[in-house]
Amino acid sequence: MAKVVFYLLDESPTEAEPAHFALACQLAARCYRTKQKCLVVCADKASAELFDELLWQLPADGFIPHNLAGEGPVGGAPVEICWQNPNMTGRVVLINLAEHIPDCHGVCKQIVDFVPAPETLKLPARERYKLYRAAGHQLDTLAAASINEN
Repeated sequence: MAKVVFYLLDESPTEAEPAHFALACQLAARCYRTKQKCLVVCADKASAELFDELLWQLPADGFIPHNLAGEGPVGGAPVEICWQNPNMTGRVVLINLAEHIPDCHGVCKQIVDFVPAPETLKLPARERYKLYRAAGHQLDTLAAASINEN
């Protein structure tokens, strides 16, 4: 079973850049620096393209090789972004930006998920937490600020 870490967000999302997307960029960068391939699962194509664009906006010295699923090199870049039919082959970490649990959650070693600040967005996060627990995953929660402490 996987280790699932839920990051508790303390700021409200904006339409241009949701708080969990910004944190997911940092986490994807950490995966790349530690040579762990990761899969970022988004709710839909528009969300995947937004996340892709946020990675392109990182400083040049912080570039993270990434691609949308089905694009890029055979086997994908170190960070692959998808919104349907996720393929965990060769991936160690799953970063979940969708409101549901990806079907491939059972083959991951580590899953990252988020609890948004607005109350209306916390309910889907609580449901995902319950489903991960029911699936037997090891669960942990961290404050989003702790990403900069590690």
